[in-house]
Amino acid sequence: MKHRTWPRSSFSSPFPNLAASEFSAAYSGRSVRLRSRPPPSTGSSSSAGGDGDFSALPYDVLAKVAASFDQPNLQAASLVCRSWSEALRPLREAMALLMWGKRFKHGRKGVRPNTEKALDSFMKAAARGSTLAMVDAGLIYWEKGEKHKALDLYLKAAELGNRSAQCNLGISYLQAEPPNTEQALKWLYKASIGGNVRAQYQLALCLHRGGGISSNIKEAAKWYMKAAEGGYVRAMYNISLCYSFGDGLTRSHKLARKWMKRAADCGHSKAQFEHGLALFSEGDTMKALVYLELATRAGEQGAAHVKNAVIHRLSATSRDHAMHLANSWRALPSN
Repeated sequence: MKHRTWPRSSFSSPFPNLAASEFSAAYSGRSVRLRSRPPPSTGSSSSAGGDGDFSALPYDVLAKVAASFDQPNLQAASLVCRSWSEALRPLREAMALLMWGKRFKHGRKGVRPNTEKALDSFMKAAARGSTLAMVDAGLIYWEKGEKHKALDLYLKAAELGNRSAQCNLGISYLQAEPPNTEQALKWLYKASIGGNVRAQYQLALCLHRGGGISSNIKEAAKWYMKAAEGGYVRAMYNISLCYSFGDGLTRSHKLARKWMKRAADCGHSKAQFEHGLALFSEGDTMKALVYLELATRAGEQGAAHVKNAVIHRLSATSRDHAMHLANSWRALPSN
């Protein structure tokens, strides 16, 4: 798949603009595991410095706090006390419905794919308060072209703190006609601060391109770096270019090569092409051929022309070995 990620500007490198980002169902947020046992008693809630009685937490407050919990955290919270277990019953039911929805959506565990049944399960889970289900239902509505329904679900989940929903909502505002940059940045910042790497990358693009806002290259580089360190492959490629051209960062050939290679090893086709070119210029012809072959297979047309020139410089044995390496290559995990 081609990756077009670098914003064009009159003073930067001649890379094409990124098209609007597609939605994905991946959840990149990391949750903190709750304790499965109730905390030790600390006395009366009115005592100096003492904690309140957890069991007295209002049901609606607890439901909002737990709305984005995954299965392990939900189970752990349900074991804190009888009151919590009762309050979280709808969310446990929602989790079961969510799992069925995913089975119907992806055709798992002997269930045939059925989008309508998946949507029905997600909506029932969403009605019980699960923000995870709201996001999944929103994705289906978006794909069906019913974007207003998707936005309603994203907004509800985003207000309850779901980072994926905040990211999707921010991107939705960017894709609106006309774009609502102020709202987009608001939600992308919330998701980015919460650790969502896809939001961090999208926020960096907004700050880099400056569409509707003042361009801030240093701030963009900061968020590219956070997303890259969090495993977002497109951000790895862009942070490499930041180091290469000195955009928002001190120019560093060494760090540019480090991040370009990491992006290439994680499957970014343009990075494979550019890393192959760098290896070829350094005289490492066989390794260059491996990366150029991978980029060619991924659809980088420019890589095919360079690859054909490189092939003639290698012996038949070296060519065969390079093709064997390309055939056995597997992308590294991004995080």
